[in-house]
Amino acid sequence: MNTFTSGGTDIAYIDVPPEGQPSGLPVLLIHGFASNHAINWVNTLWVKTLTGAGRRVIAFDNRGHGQSQKLYDPADYHTENMARDAANLLEHLGIPQAIVIGYSMGARISSFLARDYPQKVAALVIGGLGDRLLQPAGLPSGIADALEAPSLDHVRDSMGRMFRAFAEQTKSDLRALAACIRGSRQHLTEDEVEKIACPVLVAVGTMDLVSGNGANLARCFPKGEFFEILRRDHMQAVGDRTHRAAVVEFLGRVG
Repeated sequence: MNTFTSGGTDIAYIDVPPEGQPSGLPVLLIHGFASNHAINWVNTLWVKTLTGAGRRVIAFDNRGHGQSQKLYDPADYHTENMARDAANLLEHLGIPQAIVIGYSMGARISSFLARDYPQKVAALVIGGLGDRLLQPAGLPSGIADALEAPSLDHVRDSMGRMFRAFAEQTKSDLRALAACIRGSRQHLTEDEVEKIACPVLVAVGTMDLVSGNGANLARCFPKGEFFEILRRDHMQAVGDRTHRAAVVEFLGRVG
């Protein structure tokens, strides 16, 4: 992976050229909590799908994740800081404007990016996040306790067990992730969402118990659309082929 420094934090990223003739704006991918660029976007065929559609694709590991620098102060993970990493990466690569696709926590970061740097975001895809974006706190704080438990066997909460098991699967730094979940608990108000003027696609699985209501969130955006990912929960929805197809179709219309 390539690396650059964002406000003193080392961020790892990939920059993949399109296959064949370029078509449309570059795409920036922002992964979810406890994941990384490879698990969220490469293994699920997103990078292959998007480059095959003629897009230059940039994906990075969020601070505290993957090959990016690990930080242990929750304040370092404020969502505005994480959105600034994304903006700084576009600046570093000389990309004035991109289409931004985020999943789960990455969708929250993407929404803050569109709020704080509207000139950089031509269109936005919010996956795995519904109206929980509008609610204070984000993911339950108990997930941090689950990450700090002596082992998975000590975790009783079902959502905590899900994220602890996933974090172990991705070989993540559990202490860094606990700081992240405590620090990235900001939300947007409906007024802030209504000021995001670019086209937005919200995609949430019908069996997703984590994200909140996607249709409700889509209605808050002036140019919002909703795609229902059938029979998929929060973990399954990200790689669903109908999800990818809907996003490619959306990108073809908006940039």
